[in-house]
Amino acid sequence: MTANSRYRSRAPRSGKLVQDKDYVGFATLPNQVHRKSVKKGFDFTLMVAGESGLGKSTLVNSLFLTDLHKDRKLLNAEERISQTVEITKHTVDIEEKGVKLKLTILDTPGFGDAVNNSECWRAVTDYINQQFEQYFRDESGLNRKNIQDNRVHCCLYFIPPFGHGLRPVDIEFMKVLQDKVNVVPLISKADCLTPTEIKKLKERLREEIDKYGIKVYQFPDCDSDEDEEFKRQDRELKESTPFAVIGSNTVVEARGQRVRGRLYPWGIVEVENPSHCDFVKLRTMLIRTHMNDLKDITGDCHYENYRSQCIQTMTSKMNADKRVESPIPILPLSTPDVETEKLIKLKDEELRRMQQMLQKMQQQMHEQDL
Repeated sequence: MTANSRYRSRAPRSGKLVQDKDYVGFATLPNQVHRKSVKKGFDFTLMVAGESGLGKSTLVNSLFLTDLHKDRKLLNAEERISQTVEITKHTVDIEEKGVKLKLTILDTPGFGDAVNNSECWRAVTDYINQQFEQYFRDESGLNRKNIQDNRVHCCLYFIPPFGHGLRPVDIEFMKVLQDKVNVVPLISKADCLTPTEIKKLKERLREEIDKYGIKVYQFPDCDSDEDEEFKRQDRELKESTPFAVIGSNTVVEARGQRVRGRLYPWGIVEVENPSHCDFVKLRTMLIRTHMNDLKDITGDCHYENYRSQCIQTMTSKMNADKRVESPIPILPLSTPDVETEKLIKLKDEELRRMQQMLQKMQQQMHEQDL
């Protein structure tokens, strides 16, 4: 087999569109990236926030078909009084059709449960900043090959269904986090409301989000070359925000089929029925269509803002000739004169070494002649 025949055998058989001699091979780059990504695996960090009893854990289990809180201990009333806001971390490795996902769920027990909830988001913001700082340290270090990305990519914020809109704690929490993480507001326990009530509550929440200038996660615009089905799906997702969701880990029988839902005396609420809630739309957005966009915005927008602020602070402090505690050690910068002197010294030492070598060579040649 000649080289030409081997080359032609690897070319795609596209018939009349592409000739063998015109095939270079860079069209396989997406396949190469796909294989490398699948082999490496993916990671995603999701934070759930909201007061207790809104179904946060149940919804996460329903989204990823796993049980992240097997050993969870339910607190009684006395224990909840003294409870403070903390961050609990659950990590699970999920595999689907050969694709591995390292999923990290961050829960915020104690958030919004106290009588005085002033600055109850402090633990959340501190944790997000700590992950940014750790990533900044790793990125600025020597070993950058295996950096562990623990940055928070998305925050699902649960809004109670029995209110008349956003509460002060909801407004303050989302405004504090809007420049640090992608905030996705949700209406929890949507089976407590009628379809008309859900529609009115969504309109009210959208109005208040615009009124108070809260920056929640915005869906990117579709490209002009996208197919009509994808454009229709994207339009439905945008019109459905904030999503009204229901979670359930119980399998019930409805219309002769076994589905996940909740059984009530008046009927069955199906979690994955689009006419009952927006669970399927949330799952589609979070996992199937916009997970990579959430990660891109975290890295390109939120983290870059943090990184630029750190560098700006370091630069201003260094210009003022003051010491500052920063995520990475600050090395003193040399003036141009000092650098020039160092170069001159290095050149002088190199010339001396060369002269010594020449002298030795001349001496050896002289000895050989004798």
